[in-house]
Order: sequence, then C-alpha cells, then structure tokens
Amino acid sequence: MKIVSYEHETGVRGGVLIDDTIHDLELLLQGSRQAVHGATSSVREFLELYGDRLEAISAEIGALVGQDPEARVGVRADVHLTTPVPNPSKVLCIGLNYKDHVAETGRAFPEFPDVFAKFASTMVGPEDEIGGAKVSGNLDFEGELAVVIGRKASDVKEEDALGYVAALAPLNDVTARDLQYRGTQWLAGKAVDGSTPWGPALVTLDEVGDPQNLDLATRVNGIEVQRSNTSHQIFPIARIVSYLSTFLTLEPGDVIATGTPQGIGAKRNPPVWLEPGDTVEIEIDKVGLLRNTVGKPQL
Repeated sequence: MKIVSYEHETGVRGGVLIDDTIHDLELLLQGSRQAVHGATSSVREFLELYGDRLEAISAEIGALVGQDPEARVGVRADVHLTTPVPNPSKVLCIGLNYKDHVAETGRAFPEFPDVFAKFASTMVGPEDEIGGAKVSGNLDFEGELAVVIGRKASDVKEEDALGYVAALAPLNDVTARDLQYRGTQWLAGKAVDGSTPWGPALVTLDEVGDPQNLDLATRVNGIEVQRSNTSHQIFPIARIVSYLSTFLTLEPGDVIATGTPQGIGAKRNPPVWLEPGDTVEIEIDKVGLLRNTVGKPQL
C-alpha cells in the first residue's frame, strides 16, 4: 500500500496511491472490515488507529476502491502531494551509518548509532522546492531511506522491532555544511527550514519485503552521485528502532532517516554544492523516486 498526504480544500488529508490515482483514505476505510471508530483524515491519525493492521488493510484496498467511487480524488498529476506525515512528533536521523560513508569521512566506525534530530518545519514534500539557498552556499545532498513508525514502541527487542515499522520512503537529508561545521553540534546544518524533502509515498513493508536489501541511488541534474544498498548499513533498521526505543518512546508517524552512503558533495575534490535550479533525485528500489528542485533564495 502506498500512503500519501494531499492538499484538499478542507486541509491536508491522507490518501492512497493506486496505479496513478489518489483515493481518499478516510472514505475508503468506511467500507473496510478493519474499520474502527475515530478520525482518520490525516496519515498520522490513520497510523495511530491502524498501524498494527496495515497488511490486512493493504490486502483489502482493491476491493475498497470498487465499493466507493466517491473516494477517488484524481490522477496524481492533478493532485498536490505534501510531506507524507505533515505533523510528526519526532524526526530522528542516523549519521555515519554506511561503511563507505564512514570511510570517506575518515572517522572510526561508531559503536552505537549516531543520532541527531530535525523538526517538522524542516520537512517538505515531493513537489516542493528545496529551501536553504538563502542561508547557505554549501548545500549538500544525502540520499537516504526513511522509516515511519506505525505503533508505539518503547524498549522493544531488535528481533521484534520491524513489527513497529509502518512504511518506508525516500528522503533527501540536505545539509548546510557551512552551518553544520560552525560548532560541535550538527543541528544548524541539518534543520534549515524547508530543506528536507521526502516522499512521495509511504510504502508499507508488505510491498517492500526485506528493507535490508534495497538499492539506493542519488542523481543531481541526471548525473549519478551516490549508489549503494541498504545491506551496507552498519546498523540495520531493526537495530536502530530497538536502540532508539531504549531511551525514548517512538510514536505512530515518527520519522527515522537511516543514513546516507558514500559520495556526498563535501567529500568530493573539488566539493560539489547544490545550486538554485538543480534537480536532485533519490531513487530506492521498491520504495519510489523522489525528485525536487533547489529553490532560489527568497528576497
């Protein structure tokens, strides 16, 4: 199942992408055998109510579309998609999680996941421009696999952790390197307003299969700059979820960016920085293609 958020005259609503058509999630669920009482107009509300039964709902989707034609919103080209979870309570990121990326930075392999945070204001959707050019001349690309939590997770075992994952999505952890390296903390370079696109859809695990065997590629203006596979992650997704849950409670809709592989612009000779008008693509096998353009500085 491919879950999206889309703009509607009443606000941002949750939807499902089937083939090339968007259907309203709340209207579809009215005919579901899994239906429970509660508002499900947003993706976060949907995950709070249905995060433990996504595979069952995914199996119903085709029949649900046939039952309620009024749930059809329109073809994707005519519908504006927003950030997949517009209001996550947490956006957590893992740094230095690919062996080749650690090697290019010259750092030692981490013993535990290196965790930093972003904010909802940092996140933008698959049709939005990448922000940050006004405050930084050193914008860098980082293609990543994002994980979205579907069930409340506190102190979960690694062998159980994938059961708390709802879905996956491509994410571009655009980083203002000049801001990042002004101090010992990375926050300034990682949390620039509107700088982190992700989406277009949350793809549930029943469609993806093994999340530790996915090809990932990053392209800038059509030129490939990163290529790897999630099998090269130092800390696999299950270990990351388990580790995070030992010191904070993960909630439905929380986002975890799982790290970038080798090839970032800062480590090239000479460095390669994103410029206004550049197009950046993050493509992940079975998960989707994210394509955004770097915006011009706003006067």
